[in-house]
Amino acid sequence: MELYDLIIIGGGPAAWSCGMTARNRGLSCLVVTAGASLSGLAKAHMITNYPGVPNVSGEDLLASFRAQALDLGVEEKTGNARQVMQSGDQFMVLVGNDIFQSRSLVLSLGAARPKMLPGEEEMLGHGLSWCGTCDAMFHRNQPVAVISSWNGGAEEAEFLANVCSSVDYYTLARHDLPEASDKIHLLDAKPLSVTRSDAGSVLRFKNADGTEDEKAYHGIFVFRPSVAPSQLLPGLRLRDVFIEVDTAMRTSVPLVYACGDCTGRPLQIAKAVGEGNIAAISAAEDLQAKDKEKNA
Repeated sequence: MELYDLIIIGGGPAAWSCGMTARNRGLSCLVVTAGASLSGLAKAHMITNYPGVPNVSGEDLLASFRAQALDLGVEEKTGNARQVMQSGDQFMVLVGNDIFQSRSLVLSLGAARPKMLPGEEEMLGHGLSWCGTCDAMFHRNQPVAVISSWNGGAEEAEFLANVCSSVDYYTLARHDLPEASDKIHLLDAKPLSVTRSDAGSVLRFKNADGTEDEKAYHGIFVFRPSVAPSQLLPGLRLRDVFIEVDTAMRTSVPLVYACGDCTGRPLQIAKAVGEGNIAAISAAEDLQAKDKEKNA
């Protein structure tokens, strides 16, 4: 498995700026992005305040950032970063069903924060999971529920169907659904809350006719295109809803940096690009210092 110097989680201006500077500093670099279509910038009809590039669509500006970074040798992986784990002096990033390793990490997650269901955070790790690959085996030959707001949930449901006895599929937002089968059941119901009881993991939902009901499962899986920073990387210090950083974009976790909208206001492209540049410089300096110390 390749060990990158730097993995960047995010696909906005800060992420691509960070990747460009990382490559110019000689670092191997992987950008993990959920896809351009999910970027807030890509949805902007016209950008008029980015210096030197007047009257450009957000989609075109983002595509330009990405193309320039890829030309410099930045690698890209499209998928949802579900979890970051530390193993010694390395980081392991779970993306879909794949694991990537790096010596340092940059979080460029944007300002969006997923709205969790009532009871979801309390149940995480206790009958509720955000990762099918990680936890499917705990529910082998048992019924589970999938609650999804994006296409990645459809892929996870198909994976879970090969392990679990049945998968009830609930949607939080419109997206491409998995194909219904004798093991995957598409339900026209809106998830309301999750709880844990003697019966198992209980999902309360509203039916299409407006009535409410609940059903117990052996496990519940929730899939979204983004994960709250503190859940993605335990131990990460926040300031309100934003990741706390110093002037060098260092976070509370050594060799982890953050940049862009996830660090706070102003939520501007120019600020994001600058912070991405600073984060890459800091990572390069810290890795160089670490190598010198190791070889001393």
